[in-house]
Amino acid sequence: MTISTLEHRQRSKLDETLFLENGDRLTRAEFERRYSAHPEIEKAELIEGVVYMSSPVRLGHGRPHSYLMYWLTSYCAATPGVDVGDNVTVRLDEDNEFQPDALLRLDPRVGGRSRVSEDDFIEGPPELVAEVAVSSASYDLHGKLNVYRRAGVQEYVVWPVFEKRLEWFELREGQYVPLTAAADGLLYSRVFPGLALLPEALLAGDLARVLAALQTGLARPEHAAFLDRLRSAT
Repeated sequence: MTISTLEHRQRSKLDETLFLENGDRLTRAEFERRYSAHPEIEKAELIEGVVYMSSPVRLGHGRPHSYLMYWLTSYCAATPGVDVGDNVTVRLDEDNEFQPDALLRLDPRVGGRSRVSEDDFIEGPPELVAEVAVSSASYDLHGKLNVYRRAGVQEYVVWPVFEKRLEWFELREGQYVPLTAAADGLLYSRVFPGLALLPEALLAGDLARVLAALQTGLARPEHAAFLDRLRSAT
């Protein structure tokens, strides 16, 4: 056997170990090693030790995703000290590494439970996660929901777009419970004071009404008190 043939076989064997496929069962370390070896893969997640790779993103996902980011980024613009992320890798535990569509997190100095790692990923549960789901059969409403609950994500917003509904859960005594609308018809976060949402406006893509509802929340005294708390901690 020539040296070149041996090198070729060794290289082929190495390449095989770096494949990343839907359904692979991997440790988080091995998942990250293979994922980093394939920069052409835009999104892959490890859910309970199993690899899930997304299909190319269609407008039916990208448009509601942008609406969620508009809502959450607008809140961050008015709330210095709150961190927002778009498809950021989140390491939750040894079997789960997600890329949620959107998230909000608090600094540990004001009670946040996540931190930014040395390699610029998030480790630990963000306070709020939002996902766009294709349908109620999506793992966003099942496997991922259970992992987020177990990890201690305090609020979970999931949007099954084809069913034209939106669910906003809060963690109570270890279980997710749907938020109920206030007398004015808005949903209000309990973790991020001032974060308000008119669900029907978001579902309709009426961003002017989404912003108007958010402004209602930002005008509440709870948001002013939250800003004071954030400023005193930084």
